[in-house]
Amino acid sequence: MSSDWELIGRTGLSFFGKMAASISHEIKNVLAIINENAGLLEDITLMAEKGTPVDPDRLKTQAVRIKNQVRRADGIVRNMNKFAHSVDESLVSVDLAELSELLAALSGRFAYTRGVTLESASVGSSATIRTNPFLLENLIWLCLDFAMDMSGSGKTVGIIVEKTEVGGRIRFTQLEALGEPPTDKFPGEVEKALLAALKAQITKDVDSGELVLTVSKNMEH
Repeated sequence: MSSDWELIGRTGLSFFGKMAASISHEIKNVLAIINENAGLLEDITLMAEKGTPVDPDRLKTQAVRIKNQVRRADGIVRNMNKFAHSVDESLVSVDLAELSELLAALSGRFAYTRGVTLESASVGSSATIRTNPFLLENLIWLCLDFAMDMSGSGKTVGIIVEKTEVGGRIRFTQLEALGEPPTDKFPGEVEKALLAALKAQITKDVDSGELVLTVSKNMEH
């Protein structure tokens, strides 16, 4: 059992670092765009100082672009803050849909580089579970990472959250390549350790192209 927790710990650090690096990359991209637009505003100002008429619409366009990037950065930082605080407590009540949406947002850049579209949805009433949020985030990411590899030619992964009698479940849908190798290698050693710790289970429905993560209402019981 101790070896499982060592494995979970190593994987958790790797997961945290991977997400932190992706978030910082996104913030750098936003800053680069803001800097580019600020440079254009500076050029317009220099032209005005030399007597060139200033087009108000052009100024407005640059201002809107900067405001949009500031809004984008605010969303990135909010998600980063939620993710960072997920390690604060080892057992809390969480909304499974909100946690799933957070992971989808954090995984957006990884999906984009693979040409995959993520489509999130919740069905029925919200599923509130008592669990370790960071460990569950890690497990959701591993499932999502695998699902993106299995998206096939459709390049779309549906993420559907549902409440169940035992807690909640996340269905990763539209996995066209789910029946192809190496699907037999998932879940692997890391996923199995997390599943045991969280009292969760993974099932695969090859015919419907779905990977289902079912999570217990309370990981203590």
